[in-house]
Amino acid sequence: MKLPIVAIIGRPNVGKSTLLNRIVRRREAIVDDSPGITRDRKYADTEWTGCPFTLVDTGGFVSQTSDTITAAVREQILKAIEEATVLLFVVDVTTGITPMDQEIAAIVQKSGKPSLLVVNKVDNEKREQQAVEFYQLGLSEFYPISAISGRGIGDLLDAVVGHLPEIKLKEKEKIIKLAVIGKPNVGKSSYVNAILGQEKVIVTEIPGTTRDAIDLHFRYYNQDFILIDTAGLRKRTQIRQQVDYYSALRTLKSIEKCDVALIFIDAVEGLTHQDLAVVGEAVQQKKGIVLVVNKWDLVEKDAQTIVRYEAELRNRLKDWNFVPILFISCKTKQRIYNVINVAKSVYEERLKRIPTARLNEVLGPIIRDNPPLIRDGKLFKIHYVTQLKTEPPLFAFFSNRPQRIGKNYRRFLEKKIRENFGFLGVPFTLVFRQK
Repeated sequence: MKLPIVAIIGRPNVGKSTLLNRIVRRREAIVDDSPGITRDRKYADTEWTGCPFTLVDTGGFVSQTSDTITAAVREQILKAIEEATVLLFVVDVTTGITPMDQEIAAIVQKSGKPSLLVVNKVDNEKREQQAVEFYQLGLSEFYPISAISGRGIGDLLDAVVGHLPEIKLKEKEKIIKLAVIGKPNVGKSSYVNAILGQEKVIVTEIPGTTRDAIDLHFRYYNQDFILIDTAGLRKRTQIRQQVDYYSALRTLKSIEKCDVALIFIDAVEGLTHQDLAVVGEAVQQKKGIVLVVNKWDLVEKDAQTIVRYEAELRNRLKDWNFVPILFISCKTKQRIYNVINVAKSVYEERLKRIPTARLNEVLGPIIRDNPPLIRDGKLFKIHYVTQLKTEPPLFAFFSNRPQRIGKNYRRFLEKKIRENFGFLGVPFTLVFRQK
């Protein structure tokens, strides 16, 4: 279901991200005192009095400029205005009207769309009187608010939904959440844009262009997906700025809230220790995992290149060899949709439940023929195994001596489960209980 879009626009540092966080009631956008923290269009679904809509937070508006990122931000804002149903034009009462405010007001009026002038940082009566100055911008709907304290937000949202078409909330369909993760400049945003068919995420050759984790919705073969495009994971020694620290935390949060992590690496650079740490984090959180080798077009190849490359990767992955590996090029769009197909398969594997009878029919003889080594000579027996849960899968083995099961035998049992039942790209847990 496509929801009406409400776009938050304004010059840098007027409180747009704080307003989004106030409306959606969680810390979605990175908020800091530095201008220009939000660079991309950031989408968040929310509702007010039963009326659902999608809120879009944009980067701070700037005049025509030669700076690569700010020029791209300006283009993002113009696209947000174009796709929006309602515009929230945010200004700062503490600075008064600026030339940039006047430029934005002209663009808003030219759009012809329902537009609400939101005067932010109105924390007291004195500032409420100062806010009257902004009537000069020529927008008739005027709302003094404080995004930090919540003052005036209810009245603002009442006005917003008054401009929206009536849509009844349906029972939510299951949407597969895919987190696009990797070091800066491995092609994460290029991949998102290739899939979505437009530049909803700013793409430049400058590492670290995406600071926020951005949720983007798309539909592919009758299945809804959310792509979470994250800031690149830098080494901890490189996280010096407060904002980069927030972004690193946001990336880890993106892993936490996704169903499947698409971990991007650079084909030329290969698999680094940092990449392995990211895979390890996804395994630790028991998320579905797909390893995506991007920039494959830059690698010199012969008939065996891909075979050798994958063998080397699997040697590095060791215990994580259940992870599927895909070779793509965002630049040429080679195999980009194969990533979505495999991610969907991995998601379905996370939901898979093996009947208890089938588990014991297959694993029982294997366990009897390959019992664990017990050094004290006492009898060891696994009575049965069952799958306790899915998403992620959890298997319980009931034994007379569960405390004696070593790591090597655990690996053996995991290997046999995968050989017989699949679980491609899915970390799972084995527990051993007394029987």
